[in-house]
Amino acid sequence: ARLAAVVDGASPRPLIGLTPNLDVVPADSRGNATHVRINRDYLEAVVRAGGTPLLLAPELATLPAVLDRLDGVILTGGDDVDFTLRGGVNHPKADVMHPDRQRFDFDLLAALDERPELPVLGICLGMQEMGLHRGCGFIQHVPDVVADGERHAGDRIHEVHGSIGHGPIDSAHHQALADAGPFKVVALSDDGLIEGIRDPSKAFHLGVQWHPERTADPHLGDGIFSMLVEACRSAAAATPA
Repeated sequence: ARLAAVVDGASPRPLIGLTPNLDVVPADSRGNATHVRINRDYLEAVVRAGGTPLLLAPELATLPAVLDRLDGVILTGGDDVDFTLRGGVNHPKADVMHPDRQRFDFDLLAALDERPELPVLGICLGMQEMGLHRGCGFIQHVPDVVADGERHAGDRIHEVHGSIGHGPIDSAHHQALADAGPFKVVALSDDGLIEGIRDPSKAFHLGVQWHPERTADPHLGDGIFSMLVEACRSAAAATPA
């Protein structure tokens, strides 16, 4: 990995790759088209934190070369995991992601296992993928198992607490991890739902169930991206020239 050049004497801007969504949309007489898309909120949050965002092309063949150049990775939010691709069954309320995104995200996580020094942040779906990749239990529809579980969806605000901090966050999910597996829990909601995980075996491998790019609380919003950027700088400083 290599940090972007220093500009105007400021701290170097780590190059941070972000996973995109894949959307199939009507095109023209040639048929449907697949668009690569990311919410701009993610990009702006990375820039505010002092990083340089890079949209990752969801092409598996490019992964090794791209990871060699990145200082950090963000697995962004998105639609639901398709459990039929994992030998299971989907909940009736599942709205599954494009299969190519799912394959790319899990191959990316496997590649990151070989690079424990590379800082990683998982957001919402990204945290769920982190957990599933490491064998965590899963809740396919939170309202089935949590009273008033609907309050976790629709960009509603609720509190989280834990070693990562305490405060209000923007919540937009109906699925969640049932247990933390090998991870350390760093945040919970007041109804006991897992809201944040960290891999203690890696320098910085953090997942948050909320959307920090849309969270107003400075520590649990922009502060999450600042943690990632500082981890990228620390990792670069520890890498021999």
